[in-house]
Amino acid sequence: MRAKFDSQLEKLHTDLIEMGALCEQAIRFAIEALIQNDITLAHKAIDIEKSIDDMEREIESLCLKLLLQQQPVAKDLRQISAALKMITDMERIGDQAADIAEIVTFIDLSEGRKYVHIPEMAEAASKMVTESINAFVRGDVELARQVICNDDIVDNLFNRIKTELSGVISKEPEIGEQVIDILMIAKYLERIGDHATNIAGWVEFSITGQHAQKSCPVKQTDNPQEKE
Repeated sequence: MRAKFDSQLEKLHTDLIEMGALCEQAIRFAIEALIQNDITLAHKAIDIEKSIDDMEREIESLCLKLLLQQQPVAKDLRQISAALKMITDMERIGDQAADIAEIVTFIDLSEGRKYVHIPEMAEAASKMVTESINAFVRGDVELARQVICNDDIVDNLFNRIKTELSGVISKEPEIGEQVIDILMIAKYLERIGDHATNIAGWVEFSITGQHAQKSCPVKQTDNPQEKE
């Protein structure tokens, strides 16, 4: 029975990796669609979101089967419970990537997008998704905690983008509608970072039985004025 359980648990890990990879793909296609103004890529991101939804249902079914049929011990129970929480966040990540792609299909953002750090923010958010799933599969608490700290990077980029776009609107009001859409895209990326943080928090719970507490090292600076 334990051998069968271990086999199913390994499938759970594999499926989570696959679902995480789909989330990464959806983010990448959505951002490439934005940068290249490519509606075909946007539709690919939207199609991937449907696959993510399918995987959520499949993984949920596997988790419930493990809970009901195998009577897992405490550590295994935490892993399965965490997986159920994680797939909800991954499904939301897929939704937000699709929301970005939907914006691209409706409006040409070629003028507004050149002012902001959207690709950098997308890369940081996508990396958080990848590393949160890797932390679960490896049982790596430190990596999970690093993901949680990296949410500050995404949040800081979001704040930079808001500031930059405010300046754009004041200087070029004629592209105000595009600027608002790009701000929405930045917000979706910020939410993706939040969901990756949630995943990392559940990873820590699955390993330690404790919910993560954010404790990130203070960034050092050699500039005395910045320390004040």
